[in-house]
Amino acid sequence: MGGFIITAAFMPSLIRYFRARHEGQMIREEGPTWHEKKSGTPTMGGLLFIIAILVMTLAASWLTAPHHVLSTTWILLFILVLYGALGAWDDSIKLFHRQNEGLKAWQKLLGQIVGALLLFWVYVHEQLPMELKLPGLGTWHMGGWYALFAIIWLVGFSNAVNLSDGLDGLVSGLASISFAAYGIVALAQHQTNISLFCFAVVGSLLGFLLFNHKPAKIFMGDTGSLALGGALAAVAILLHHEVSLLWIGLVYVIETASVILQVASFKLTGKRIFLMSPIHHHFEMLGWSEWKIDLTFWAVGLLTAISGVWVMLAK
Repeated sequence: MGGFIITAAFMPSLIRYFRARHEGQMIREEGPTWHEKKSGTPTMGGLLFIIAILVMTLAASWLTAPHHVLSTTWILLFILVLYGALGAWDDSIKLFHRQNEGLKAWQKLLGQIVGALLLFWVYVHEQLPMELKLPGLGTWHMGGWYALFAIIWLVGFSNAVNLSDGLDGLVSGLASISFAAYGIVALAQHQTNISLFCFAVVGSLLGFLLFNHKPAKIFMGDTGSLALGGALAAVAILLHHEVSLLWIGLVYVIETASVILQVASFKLTGKRIFLMSPIHHHFEMLGWSEWKIDLTFWAVGLLTAISGVWVMLAK
């Protein structure tokens, strides 16, 4: 609730600040032509909800455990801030140069890998099991290879959420659902610190959605989407339900797969599978409104979240 209040209360001021400085989103030329009217909409709204998440997570942690904030809380906040900083750097370059190209791929990847390795260090320090539970295949003990898995998971899902952030309100709603699902699982595992973080994210995102739904008054930018994706992967890892993210985050997976398939098909055959990728743009090209796509994708996200939580808690 606190995250919602902070974000909702201060977002109008942030929007006015960005508008006064004429710092708005540059729309990519290869996107749908009707998105051009969104050019100039303030971006980097993720800055505020990241601050709200930090404030509420730390406040709630100190209230529940005043003498000891757990290392898992600190690493979640670190991942959120590190990936948010990468996104902010990326957004700032775009705004400064008035273009839609920011950080070089290797720069972004290096920062994401550093975050993943630090998460792995905390994982080892907390003596958490370095194994994957594969549905129907049992448990795979990975040892040191778990570090490589952590890198793939954080880099993959931070970019997947970033790719999904192409319509007003889409990721705000999807991420609220995903974090709420893991918040419930964390409560069931008695990992109160992780649940506090998850619900701080949900409250802050719902406050942001008030200004981010169509027609968006502000975008979260890479600042928000990279932070949310990295934090979501970190939560799944710390709850030791890593593979579940493929289902609970199914929409992000489909969005990413649509881009990979589109690029591979065009390079191999010269033909495109989708009218435009990521797949939310394909539905736009078919004539779906942004609201219809949002509601449909949110419904899919809600169904996978509910069923995913049910399976995890049934074990």
